[in-house]
Parts: sequence; C-alpha cells; structure tokens
Amino acid sequence: MNRLGRTGVRVSPLGFGGAAIGNLYREVGEEEAHEAVAAAWDAGIRYFDTAPHYGLGLSERRLGAALRQYPRDAYTISTKVGRRLEPVPGATGDDLADGFAVPADRRRVWDFSADGVRRTLESSLERLGLDRVDVVYLHDPDDHGEQAFREGYPALEKLRSEGVVGAIGAGMNQTAMLTRFVMDTDVDVVLCAGRYTLLDQSALDDLLPLAVECRTSVVVGGAFNSGLLADPRPGATYDYAQAPPPLVERALRIKELAECHGITVRAAALAFCAAHPAVAGVLVGARSAAEVADCAEQFATPVPGDFWRELLESGLLSEEASP
Repeated sequence: MNRLGRTGVRVSPLGFGGAAIGNLYREVGEEEAHEAVAAAWDAGIRYFDTAPHYGLGLSERRLGAALRQYPRDAYTISTKVGRRLEPVPGATGDDLADGFAVPADRRRVWDFSADGVRRTLESSLERLGLDRVDVVYLHDPDDHGEQAFREGYPALEKLRSEGVVGAIGAGMNQTAMLTRFVMDTDVDVVLCAGRYTLLDQSALDDLLPLAVECRTSVVVGGAFNSGLLADPRPGATYDYAQAPPPLVERALRIKELAECHGITVRAAALAFCAAHPAVAGVLVGARSAAEVADCAEQFATPVPGDFWRELLESGLLSEEASP
C-alpha cells in the first residue's frame, strides 16, 4: 500500500475504477457488478474509486453494497464532488448522452460551492452506505476553476481538518489545472486521467515533476486511453472518441513490440503508468470479474528492460518518459 502525500491514507498500487459498474456505455447487471468488485478484492485490490457522475449515483450505490461484506478499515474509497444530483420528476429517456445507460431520473448540476461540496458528499455517503470516505476529489472543474479554487477547495480543506475525510485533491483529464492545484494549494493527491500513458506523456511537462518536488501523490486513470491501449485496432476508442488512424498505427506498433517480448500491450501500459515515482496508484475500470482478473494479471506481469529499450530506439517513447 502506498501513502497519499503526507497523510495516513494508503492505496493499493492497482485500484478499481467504478465508472464501468455505473453502466458506462452499456448496462451491467447487479450480479455482474458485485462479482467485479469481489474479484478486485480477491486480486488484492484495496483502493476503490467512484463518483456521483458515474451512472447518476448507480456506481456509488453498487460499490457501497458490494464492499459492505468487508471490514471498513481494510480498504480505501474515494468519491468526487462538483456535480450535484437533483431528481427529475416524471423524467423519461436515458443518460446515454452523458455516457451512461441509466434512466435520466436525475440531472447533474455543476456546483463547486462550499455548500454544494458538503451536500454532494452527504448524498454520496448515503448512497455508499458509509459514514466516511477516505479521499474526496474535486471532479472536472475545468470550466469552474474560479469557484473550485475559491470555494470548493477551502471546503475540502475544512473537511480534512475536521477529520471527515483523510485526503483531498482534484481529478481531471488535463494537467494544467492539476498543476495549479499542486502549486497553489495543499492537496494530498491529484487524479490524472489519460495524460500519462504510452500514447500521451503530457503530464511529464508540468504535473509529474512538480508532484515529486511537492511530495503530492498522483493517481493515474485512463491507462488504456479509454480503450485503444487495451485492444489496439481500427475503430477503437481514444479519450472517449474514435481513435485517429496515426494513433491506431502507433498503438499497433507498441502491441507488436510487446508481443515480441512475450507480454501484452496492456501489461506494458499499466507498468508504464505505475513506474513514475510520483504515482501512488493506477486505476482500471472493469465491468466484470473476468476483466478485473485480466487487469490484475497484466499488472503483475514483469516487463523486460529490453522492451523499454526497443521502444525508445524505435521512437515510440521519448527518453524523458522511459521507466
């Protein structure tokens, strides 16, 4: 288990991302979701991440129910604030426009106010069936930076000082604002999704070096860039859209090189993310026990040094990014 910043909160090097069991893109049955969490536990995963955004609260409800059989002090759980959920009486239709195959019986309201942070966290605790969470992230404050820094962050800082949460941070798909959080606030951890992978190392330009200097932990999400590095092929997704042909070609070259060294591209992608000294954990999203077992197996697979050398020599990885 790795410590987050200077806190006493610890996370397993491989974590379970809860978006998929919130019906990301397609429905997942209750039993299948429960089995995915159980498989994560059996694989030694002790860090679980969720958010109200994931399935309009479905991910939190399912994760809380699945974890209820385990001792509370044996795992670490994080959720997020910034999108408050409000009921929509008489609503019809689904939430697929926002990526989740759930009824649109609630709506998301952007709210990084101090009151919004507390209300959102209280609702999350109710859905999770818990009296506390270990980590709270400000979730995607890209277009709400002023309120997030002026109101949302101080609210989290107060919750931490009161002992309501153990660690605080921000989670985003970009590095510029995360870097500002590390530089200008006292966050313990930032969740960086998709910006430190075998296909995108932009986090090396600013975030990761500063995180090491400030002793702020980084949790990496999106190690597979939403699909392309899990199964490189034409038509695969990259950052939630169809992957451009040049990136597909690059991913296929990485896959071919990995297979020459007796490993999968998934093992290489996970090992790459985990190797940086700022990184405390890597989150993987899985919707079934089989997917969890595969991720755990790939994460435990040693990656030969010759693979990294050939990746460098072939121009598929820069020297600055080499593990």
